[in-house]
Amino acid sequence: MKLNEMNRKGRSQMSTTNLTFKQLDETLEKNDIVLIDFFADWCGPCKTFAPVFEEASEKHQDIKFAKCNTEQEQQLAAAFGVRSIPTLAVFREKILLFLQPGALPKSALDELVTQVRGLDMDEVRKKEKDASEGKN
Repeated sequence: MKLNEMNRKGRSQMSTTNLTFKQLDETLEKNDIVLIDFFADWCGPCKTFAPVFEEASEKHQDIKFAKCNTEQEQQLAAAFGVRSIPTLAVFREKILLFLQPGALPKSALDELVTQVRGLDMDEVRKKEKDASEGKN
C-alpha cells in the first residue's frame, strides 16, 4: 500500500465538513480561505460535483471546504440567495469573492483555487471600500 493511500484511509475525518448557519461566522473567522458547496441529496449535478469538491479538499488541506445541505440549512442558503444548486461560494479573509451556481469541472475548480490564492487582498479590500463609498 502506498503512503498516500494509507494517509487517505487512516484519516479520522473527512476533508470536507458540514456547515450550518450557526457555524458560518466562526468558520469564516478561523479560516483564511473557505469554499462552500451548497447542495441537496436529490440533486444530480450536486452528486456529480461532490467527488470533485472532495478531491480538491484533499489536495488543498490548508483551505476549509464546507458543504451546506440546502434542505437542512434553508436559512443559510437563503442568506446567500441560493436559487440553483449546486452553488459554490468562495471566501478569502472573510470577503466573498465568488458565488456561482453550476457544477465546476476539476480543472475549473483548481484554477479558481489558484486565482483565489494569488489575489492581492489589500487591493481587494481597497476596491471593496471604494465601491462601498461610491468611488470607481
